[in-house]
Amino acid sequence: MKNVLYVGNHLQNSQTNLSYSAVLGPLLEQSGYEVRYTSNKTNKVLRLWDMLWTTFISRTKTDLVLIDTYSTQNFYYAVLVSQLCRLLKLPYIPILHGGNLPNRLENSPKLSKRLFKNAYANVSPSLYLKERFEKAGYQNVVFIPNTISLENYLQHVKTYDTPRLLWVRSFSEIYNPTLAVMVLHELRQRGYDATLCMVGPDSDGSLAEVKALAERLSVSVMFTGKLTKAEWIALSVDYNVFINTTNFDNMPVSVIEAMALGLPVVSTNVGGMPYLIEDGLDGLLVAPSDKMTMADAICTAFEDVDRTEAMVVKARYKVESFDWSRVKGLWEAMLGSDEL
Repeated sequence: MKNVLYVGNHLQNSQTNLSYSAVLGPLLEQSGYEVRYTSNKTNKVLRLWDMLWTTFISRTKTDLVLIDTYSTQNFYYAVLVSQLCRLLKLPYIPILHGGNLPNRLENSPKLSKRLFKNAYANVSPSLYLKERFEKAGYQNVVFIPNTISLENYLQHVKTYDTPRLLWVRSFSEIYNPTLAVMVLHELRQRGYDATLCMVGPDSDGSLAEVKALAERLSVSVMFTGKLTKAEWIALSVDYNVFINTTNFDNMPVSVIEAMALGLPVVSTNVGGMPYLIEDGLDGLLVAPSDKMTMADAICTAFEDVDRTEAMVVKARYKVESFDWSRVKGLWEAMLGSDEL
């Protein structure tokens, strides 16, 4: 048995969606690993302190540290925890989540080198980030895709009568939620009786801006707030298009989940998205921040239903490779190394 310390934002509040650690951690536990977590503190200073303190006091009963690594402020948490791990001679593995991490490599080269060069390995959930890191000179990058348990995602036959759009993310500027409202307005201008449901917490105050835009454009949007995974999966039965509007992305679990549920996906063509979706084959990719091209793509999904249904089948087939039954072996190969 390996004892793993999982360092990340294990927050459970109304302002954040559950992080990937809430998926991966329990799956590792089911596979026989002893997993401890830090931190669930809301205050950022207390969270950092908790991460560092837990790493220190757990040093004698920890074989490996996993560090969720993002491109914004949380990047500095990862840097500090990694340097403490080096002092304590604890092997650590950053898990690369931030779609904007390539810019971080360029803008913070010294800190990036300290974090990533000294890691036992860097786990990339997308081939996009693996490629970008390798181009930047980091060869210790291993591709292990984000995982889901497919048994929790039942497909339902969709009726393509009128666009019923589903958006699932936190309300944050980098995810460009206002684009969803603009697309809804454009579809209604074209004569479609389109609807939109937006699921997720308000992370940075963007929700107020989105609501104001909807009111200004005189379109009705259903805002559910934060839902549990089971709740939004149940809600998805009533919708027939999943839209992803982000300006930066890596390998979003919500998009993988939508593909598993049989929802045709229309996404901005940013970051790791073209590595996840092959345009026209298992989803549709459009230029970022462009309501017209996204509306056009949605319209084509309804004009050629046979093609759309074929994309849905291929998308489900693709994400079957992300099921834990397949990804588990990749993690076991990593964590089971004799070098740890």
